[in-house]
Amino acid sequence: MAQESYSDTLTATALTLKDIAREAGVSLATVDRVLHNRPGVRPDTVRRVKEAIERNSFQPHVAAAELARGRARRFAFVMPSGPNPFMQQIEAYLGEMSAWLSARRLAVEMVATDVFDPSVLAASLETLSGDYDGVAVVALDHPGVRAAINDLVDAGTKVVTLVSDVPSSRRHHYVGIDNIAAGRTAGALVGRLVGQRSGKVAIVAGSQGLRDHAERIFGFNQVMASEFPGLTVLPVLEGRDEDERSEQLLARLLGRHADIVGLYNVGAGTQGVAKALSDAGRDKQVAFVGHDVTALTRRLLLQGVMDAAISQNPGHEARAAVRVLLALARGEPILREQEKIRIDIVMRDNLP
Repeated sequence: MAQESYSDTLTATALTLKDIAREAGVSLATVDRVLHNRPGVRPDTVRRVKEAIERNSFQPHVAAAELARGRARRFAFVMPSGPNPFMQQIEAYLGEMSAWLSARRLAVEMVATDVFDPSVLAASLETLSGDYDGVAVVALDHPGVRAAINDLVDAGTKVVTLVSDVPSSRRHHYVGIDNIAAGRTAGALVGRLVGQRSGKVAIVAGSQGLRDHAERIFGFNQVMASEFPGLTVLPVLEGRDEDERSEQLLARLLGRHADIVGLYNVGAGTQGVAKALSDAGRDKQVAFVGHDVTALTRRLLLQGVMDAAISQNPGHEARAAVRVLLALARGEPILREQEKIRIDIVMRDNLP
């Protein structure tokens, strides 16, 4: 069953002590006693108040403190150009945070670029130097991109990788799911959905140069090789997360292999993948697992075209990236457990 992540109670407005009291189910005076370590509060109540504070990254008078310092900050989010529904969800959640951002004197600007082209992405990052306090980037794991990230860090910019990591760079933090675990989950799902049948399994990815896609494929292949030896995994198709390209590549593959029984769509391009399956008349024959709960994947799950979606929470990722950048800019510790992004398995019968 899909579950909400434990930091999803953060709203788009600046929180107050009253908000914390209401969420913890206690009085304002009790919250004040807990904050100042005064006696007379039961341990269970102290725990509830502290959990509410941690869940929302609450800092008393944070807005007033920022205003007193007169310090405004600018963050850039470098996102893929093109119609990627999951990335659009992240952008939408950032827009909904406007009041929360304003209370902290933060401005978040979107920079759309071709993240599949390392030279284009590196050039986009290079233009940001000196203009922003922090940068969150959906990054290709490539030497040129790594160098551009390191240059930003050397110039004093706080850098967070979002969704896809570049761990060999000097980026300060990664905000995203454990992609190897996500790939292993997809492998287990495809194998079990295929059941006793033998045959081939297709993989459609955006690019194996994206660390998140490469790690998902690695985890998927691990499970296929160790647990489902009767299934043969075909070479990866790279659709650049584009519907038309993904459709064409998969349509040709389906035409060449009549015994494809499973399909893992690693990134976006889901509409094209689904169309190729349906046009070939094999949408009810092939076990189809993909990622993210969007309007499209919801419809495909309800129609039975798609069997399962591995979901990560775009709102949590948007908020976590901003909170991490803000903590880094202030020189404050990062609440790592709170910013950990979970994965959930969503199927037709447990659609949120």
